[in-house]
Amino acid sequence: MNDLMNLLKSVAPALATAVAGPMGGMAVKAIADKLGVPASITDVTNALQANPDLALKLKEMDARAFEAETKAVSERWQADMASDSWLSKNIRPMTLIYILTAFNLMSVLDGFGFHIAEAYVNLLGQWGMVVMTAYFGGRTLEKVMGKK
Repeated sequence: MNDLMNLLKSVAPALATAVAGPMGGMAVKAIADKLGVPASITDVTNALQANPDLALKLKEMDARAFEAETKAVSERWQADMASDSWLSKNIRPMTLIYILTAFNLMSVLDGFGFHIAEAYVNLLGQWGMVVMTAYFGGRTLEKVMGKK
């Protein structure tokens, strides 16, 4: 499994994430189907090691999947902005404000001696990174694509 993960990380990071996740078996099967090999981790790993062209095929699959995902997110955000609903237009900034406020509140409470479990702080920090990346990175991507 480690050999497959190392190969995928260097060629197709999104596929590596899928294989490592809870639906890993389905991801391995999908990769095996695309490569035309039996659906086992060993067979997929051996095929990728034996034929570098298959790795390029996976890289193309990964790029197409990323492009489709980015397009779907942009279309969703455009639909939200075109909506008459106040909530759909403001859910992203409200989520960002909530996460930053919760993080600051935990920091202040911890400073006053309340014990905040490290797991909650880490989880909130990860959510914050995801939301900020999607909000600011996605918005930047929308602007760049709009200029092209």
